[in-house]
Amino acid sequence: MRRIIFSALIFALTPLAANAQHEALLSRIDGRYDQTADIARKLWEWAEVGYQEERSAALLMDTLAAHDFKIKKGVAGIPTAFTAEFGKGGPIIGILAEYDALPGINQDAVPTRAPIDGKGAAHACGHNLFGAGSVQAALSIAEWLEETGTPGRIRLYGTPAEEGGSGKVYMVREGLFDDVDIALHWHAGDENSAAARTTLANRSAKFRFTGVSAHAAGAPDKARSALDGVESFNMMVNMMREHVPQESRIHYVITEGGNAPNVVPDFAEVFYYARHPDPDGVDAIWTRMEDAARGAALGTGTQVEWEVIHGNNPLLVNETLAKMMDEKLRIVGGVQYTDKERKFAEEIRKSLINPRHEIGDEARIQPYERSLGFGSTDVGDVSYATPTVGLRTATWAPGTSAHSWQSSAASGMSIGFKGAQVAAKTLTLAAIELFTNEELRDAARVEFDEARGDDYEYRSLLGDREPPLDYRK
Repeated sequence: MRRIIFSALIFALTPLAANAQHEALLSRIDGRYDQTADIARKLWEWAEVGYQEERSAALLMDTLAAHDFKIKKGVAGIPTAFTAEFGKGGPIIGILAEYDALPGINQDAVPTRAPIDGKGAAHACGHNLFGAGSVQAALSIAEWLEETGTPGRIRLYGTPAEEGGSGKVYMVREGLFDDVDIALHWHAGDENSAAARTTLANRSAKFRFTGVSAHAAGAPDKARSALDGVESFNMMVNMMREHVPQESRIHYVITEGGNAPNVVPDFAEVFYYARHPDPDGVDAIWTRMEDAARGAALGTGTQVEWEVIHGNNPLLVNETLAKMMDEKLRIVGGVQYTDKERKFAEEIRKSLINPRHEIGDEARIQPYERSLGFGSTDVGDVSYATPTVGLRTATWAPGTSAHSWQSSAASGMSIGFKGAQVAAKTLTLAAIELFTNEELRDAARVEFDEARGDDYEYRSLLGDREPPLDYRK
């Protein structure tokens, strides 16, 4: 393995020795900042969308293979999914790495609105940082395993298409997490937090209406508008919003609605998401949406069919692990801005609406608490396969929302890269704690088993469909 040689780090019994060990570990990761930044920047520039991340996945695999990780490419029937493992024996600690970009948005790495001509996607959710930071953590943990002779394996999962493609769900279905003791993950954000925050379950589908084309002025009676079907469907769903649980979320975008006003469109498509804290809640909302689609087709004389694109279970919180991760994050600390970075963040804040954090919060760790988050992630399915824990780090200017040009801007420069380094350090300390603390692993498993229940059976919210490898094309 290629590494910076340092004295073997055996977990000591005294706080003083433990602190010295932490400092040595964190210093070594600091020394590889340029590597993290280079990987993150390349992924940011390529901005490859779900299931099309060929260069991004290859870069991560090549980096890990160069450090003696054993690579398995194209797992779970997905060309851009992979696993990379180092070590021998047990336990097995997994680290998730994402690298897909969001379509329909792009932004240069500057603090004012500046789209890049010809670029149709961007890392507005910071998955370039997610991939780079996780790889850096895996490299550091592998070095520690080798130099201390500690039995165990670190396994990085290259997980594509988190943004609406549910790449991890297919990996869970394939049984790729069945032998993992603990799974670790992290995410880009505008704060540093290891709070025990769950997520919403969700499902998406493309509803496709088919009608009859005709001249909109000369022969309207001979036409049946597919766009009328979409708009009628949308109206009914929007009326339904008043009558669903308040924690629910429903949103859509019309992906195709015709090409010319004087041609009645014979095809139209709308792409929907539905979310709820409980999978059964998603099912209940979804049943009503399907009925609305049928009703819209009947009322407009059109036909409708739909294709489920993705579905995620909610994140199963494990507070035993979350409290440990919070402790490690506090050892690492937050992000320290240079004067240039502070000016960048201050300029970004001028464009934000009601930011919840202030400049300076990037250096702080948020209080530990248990809460409900309103996003969704395919990490949720992983969390039902094995005990799972994560964190967020301040990769964006405080107050920045995900899926925005502001988040994309910071994800392509040093503010984002520093946040990825915080994640790499925290994940490294957490993994080493898990490798050396059997009691902690056992306690996490007990909590996991109790939370799932004795009669738990895994159910995917996307059914038995194959990975939608072309859903972004």
